[in-house]
Amino acid sequence: MKIKSLLIANRGEIAVRIDATAKRMGIKTFGIKTQKESNAYYLRVVDEIVDFTDTVEELPEFLDIERIIAAVKSHNIQAIHPGYGFLAESPYFAKRCEEENIIFIGPSASAIYKMGNKTIAKQIATKHKVPLLQGSIGNVKNPQEAIVIADKIGYPVILKAAAGGGGRGMRIVEKASQMEKMFKMATSEAEKAFNDPSVFIEKYVRNPRHIEFQVFGDKFGNFIHLGERECSIQRKHQKLIEESPSSALNDKLRKEMGEAAIRIAQAVDYYSAGTVEFLLDADKNFYFMEMNTRIQVEHPVTEMVTDTDLIELQIRVAQNEKLPLKQKDVQLNGWAIECRINAEDVQGGFSPSIGTIQKIVYPRSKNIRIDTGVIDMSVVTPYYDSMVAKLIVHAETREKALLACVNALKKFWVKGIKTTIPFCIQVLNHKKFKKGDFNTSFIEKEMDQIFHQEEEYEMLAAYVAAFDFAAELENERTTFVNFEQGKNISPWVLNKRIRSI
Repeated sequence: MKIKSLLIANRGEIAVRIDATAKRMGIKTFGIKTQKESNAYYLRVVDEIVDFTDTVEELPEFLDIERIIAAVKSHNIQAIHPGYGFLAESPYFAKRCEEENIIFIGPSASAIYKMGNKTIAKQIATKHKVPLLQGSIGNVKNPQEAIVIADKIGYPVILKAAAGGGGRGMRIVEKASQMEKMFKMATSEAEKAFNDPSVFIEKYVRNPRHIEFQVFGDKFGNFIHLGERECSIQRKHQKLIEESPSSALNDKLRKEMGEAAIRIAQAVDYYSAGTVEFLLDADKNFYFMEMNTRIQVEHPVTEMVTDTDLIELQIRVAQNEKLPLKQKDVQLNGWAIECRINAEDVQGGFSPSIGTIQKIVYPRSKNIRIDTGVIDMSVVTPYYDSMVAKLIVHAETREKALLACVNALKKFWVKGIKTTIPFCIQVLNHKKFKKGDFNTSFIEKEMDQIFHQEEEYEMLAAYVAAFDFAAELENERTTFVNFEQGKNISPWVLNKRIRSI
């Protein structure tokens, strides 16, 4: 049965992204309007709006499963795409859709549950001969049990939330005397984040690379992978820059890891888009970490190098079509890099930068893709994720992609808020990153300077300070002037001001 109507149960750039593909496929789209973001850009692109602005319950609008189900039924909508986030990883939500005869664009509730529980996922990986780090077979009940296991496998170890990911409920333990404190912190954070305090323990690999494989299955038992993504540029387990393919893999290793990823998917009869994540150590040994049972934020780099539309494949599989690709049809062409442009003050410890985007100018080129959920005068609120846009650049080689990405970032202007644009430039220009010599500790150990500063900035700093000083005298006509202002101008502020002159 062809899907003709679709509720996008998400917001921001992923809602706009899903809408574009759905429209191209002739599907009517619905979006959710909330109190916190009643004028959001994504509401302008969908065909029809489901109004949740009268919400009075404490439960956030995008987490209110029963209300979403009721809205779909009342509007006679056939399908739901949850994007990424909580709903996409909720087996209960997938099950409720099934019970109400609503097409859930994602995998089965069973697959979500099995892969969402990290303990079960590890047991499945062991059964299907996918390499794992040494650790507990199941959850650990208390610090004492954790110490016994840690003594066997050796320190350092890491405690991880069994029911979640994204860096929450994770604590590194260097020695036995730290275990009780770290165990309490990990279980407490896991309880708050996932409503489940369960944790497991495994050997901690220092400075690994984070490599993930995009897998896809249909409801007829067909499985493929679409290559890997390099996700090692992270801060506190949050990805900031991704690329595909990875400079760390050769054809042999890519084949081995891809086949291991498919074995995981086959083990749970997986269909739709999924991502199998691995750690890769310095000796090129890889270890299964987890499987994310949804589309990923960084999926565009895979689309760029494989010339596929993963959202379209998700929709086609959901309406019981067979995968149109075999593994032999998947070719990785060129190189793609994605930078997450977040509304964050990097010099302020990556703190959120909320406010109104007075002006935003995107770079334009045939090899550039922008996924965004904002336009001029969009408001960045404290209620949702800080992502403003994703810049994705494609080129023939990694070297050309890096150069094109830096040039594109320099033409990406945002006025009104602070963003991670200068930070991304700094990373891409780093000599070790250019060589492909990096791992998950790159930002912590190599980024001694966490902002980008053009050569002319120092020369222009005095001019901008004087410009601001003159403007203050002219506009405010005050008898008191703070002569310290402008003495130490933040490169982020300077970057914004120079571009507005």
